Amino acid sequence: MNNELSKELSYAKEKIQYDTQCKRVLSQKQILAWILKRTVKEFTDLSIRQIIPHIEGTPEISSISVYPGNSKESLEDSEPAYNRAEKISGMPNEDKIPEEGTVYFDIRFRVSVPQGNKVQMIINVEAQKSFYPGYEIVTRGIFYSARMISAQSSVDFTASDYDSIRKVYSIWLCMNAPKKIGNAISEYSFRKRDLLPGLPDHPQAYDKISVIIIALNEKISSEDLFIGMINTLLSTEIPYHIKKKRLEKDYHIQMHSDLAKEVGLMCNLSDYVEEQGIQKGIQNVVVNLLKLGTVSDEDIMKAGNLSPEELGRIKEEVKNSKV
Repeated sequence: MNNELSKELSYAKEKIQYDTQCKRVLSQKQILAWILKRTVKEFTDLSIRQIIPHIEGTPEISSISVYPGNSKESLEDSEPAYNRAEKISGMPNEDKIPEEGTVYFDIRFRVSVPQGNKVQMIINVEAQKSFYPGYEIVTRGIFYSARMISAQSSVDFTASDYDSIRKVYSIWLCMNAPKKIGNAISEYSFRKRDLLPGLPDHPQAYDKISVIIIALNEKISSEDLFIGMINTLLSTEIPYHIKKKRLEKDYHIQMHSDLAKEVGLMCNLSDYVEEQGIQKGIQNVVVNLLKLGTVSDEDIMKAGNLSPEELGRIKEEVKNSKV
């Protein structure tokens, strides 16, 4: 394997590990409680401290397939997989090339509804780096929600007991939102509209799906407390020690050992990925200058902050068509 390909694979692997680490941070119950309070109407009136006990078991991270037939859940299980507290072992496909292979729910868990009598809802949280990845996020959210509904068959309800279907939320954190949108939160859900009045309205019968889109742009300030917290948490520009201090002081998040460790690792991976991206960009510029053949070695070394040895290595790779 040539040196450049090896670096490309290493860079891709680090990006996947960073994405996985973001999910681990978001799956912390303190953070999930913030998300629930701001976006899930059933929890609006509760404090963060009150919400945490309603999050059941251990949230699943990238372990359940979105597509039918690939789920790790068995319909023969005596209880839903959501309820079984399992140790988070990380992303099982972290060594796969991005966008290839099985698609998993980022984070999925059950909550007990405060107003209900042991009523549960199923929550899916997705972290999206691109605001528009070539399709509308809300449409994908509808698909994920539909899958969470259909997966309940023979687990939560039978064909003759549709009233037992659990409500599902698919919540999408979309980073790098364009400036014209900035920081915003929208909900998409079912509503009754009378074409000819007469039918009674029973929201509990159809209020089964909500897709929440959270647009994030950390470069734009917001007075919304939740937006401020989540932008601080996920920022790739704020150093760890400042991030930790802000989360504790401004948002009263208890940075205990587990959460502090996960956030610290996320920041370290972010720094590495950014540095590797910068290095890749510099090398691409140097390669283009070499191919032009009109720029002196001295000027190229100055432009790329390279030593003669580093420039010599890149020249050799260009000569051997490795770059």
